[in-house]
Amino acid sequence: MKPHYMITTPIYYVNGAPHVGHAYTSIAADVMARFKRLDGYDVFFLTGTDEHGQKVEQAAQNQGQTPQKFVDMVSAQFKNMADRLEITYDDFIRTTEDRHKKSCQALWKKIADAGYIYLGAYEGWYSLRDECYYGEDELETTPDGRKIAPTGAEVKWLKEPSYFFKLSAWQDKLLEFYEQNPQFVGPESRRNELLSFIKSGLRDLSISRTSFKWGIPVPGDDDHVMYVWFDALTNYISALGYPDVEQSDLWRFWPADLHLVGKEIARFHALYWPAFLMAAGLDVTKRIYSHGWWTVEGEKMSKSVGNVIEPLKLVEEFGLDPVRFFLLREVPFGGDGDYSRQSLINRMNNELANDLGNLAQRTLTQVTRNCDGKVPEIGKRNADDEALLSKAVLLPILLREQIDRQALHEALETIWKIIRASNAYIDHQAPWTLKKTDPERMVVVLRVLVDVIRIVATCLQPFMPGAMDKLLTQLGVLETERQFADLENVIPSGRDLPKPAGIFPRFVEAE
Repeated sequence: MKPHYMITTPIYYVNGAPHVGHAYTSIAADVMARFKRLDGYDVFFLTGTDEHGQKVEQAAQNQGQTPQKFVDMVSAQFKNMADRLEITYDDFIRTTEDRHKKSCQALWKKIADAGYIYLGAYEGWYSLRDECYYGEDELETTPDGRKIAPTGAEVKWLKEPSYFFKLSAWQDKLLEFYEQNPQFVGPESRRNELLSFIKSGLRDLSISRTSFKWGIPVPGDDDHVMYVWFDALTNYISALGYPDVEQSDLWRFWPADLHLVGKEIARFHALYWPAFLMAAGLDVTKRIYSHGWWTVEGEKMSKSVGNVIEPLKLVEEFGLDPVRFFLLREVPFGGDGDYSRQSLINRMNNELANDLGNLAQRTLTQVTRNCDGKVPEIGKRNADDEALLSKAVLLPILLREQIDRQALHEALETIWKIIRASNAYIDHQAPWTLKKTDPERMVVVLRVLVDVIRIVATCLQPFMPGAMDKLLTQLGVLETERQFADLENVIPSGRDLPKPAGIFPRFVEAE
């Protein structure tokens, strides 16, 4: 039986159109889901949209639409983005679906029955933009005397009846959980921030609102709708069939192996969500990893500045695989990144066209010319051949560990070390010269290169699926031979190869 692996993106908030930050999270999650499938796992990959809350209600009103019509339109844009980026999700959940409402109400009842929800009145600071409550000690004061959230968002003083979740009752249990599960939150810097937040003292959390209606009604009290984060976080179990877990074949994927989130929502996932799950007697997710934000040419992305990067426009201009590659290669995953057009073009031309594209083209052209267009014989290898091959063979093992700690940039660098070593090897061995001086040796060198490029292309499939499909086909690797386990079997010598064609053309700016 295959091992299970469940990975999720956050469900994206539909008060605006998708931007490069959403694409970044989805692509990263997709790389990990694809990697696990290649590594023999039974994967469940969940994404979707978060469609309730006051912000959505206001955005719909501003466009003169009903909230449902508005969320239908924006959710379709997010689904289209996922499909165009070739995100291999298994389910796309929407929080306006009946299955999700049923799940939220069941979770609420379960927690209420356990004694962790009570009715009171909320009075305090609330940020509509962040959909988050803030304590006085977390706020900053602007030069003109206004109070703002640590994110820079405006806050307002709210007073309304509210149901509360006894978050304070979970302070010690959360600290103990963090202690026993050091890998629960990554990167380390985010874990330390959250730990100090818990240690500073947790207040009970307001989890319902009465000042608007666009939300899931609280069971037994229709005057209240659920706080948008209680609703949103529950999506991870609604998609698996909660509360009907006995009847659901998908419940075997719980607890999720990884929730991938942006750093601004780490607190909701790493404090509120585990506390809700513990209160309901459910297992807690194994790991939450939060990545950074993207700026554009050093500036924060904003509609008013007009520098919001639309992922689908990038793909139209540069191609899907180069964009996927660039986003995960450019910055350490977990830190902040800066998008610059020139950096993207440099990566395409230097690493994709020169390093990898050129290596494949030179090798396969030599094979076509000098080996009758067939996979070369293995022959007698020397120390140089074994040195390169032994490094390449280790790739899947090294990548496995890096993917499990979400070090996607490190994984790409590990692969690129082999690509650079292969380029040095072909230059040094010079098969084009060996053709005249030692044709037997030439065949061995070309076979070593074919085997190494096959390993590289197999390992790069999660990052650049389309380009690697073409490259593996040119190397004579059948579609049934592309899992990591298949690397243990050599490609038979003498197999016919198609005519080689460039995979990564150089990008030249239009005059």
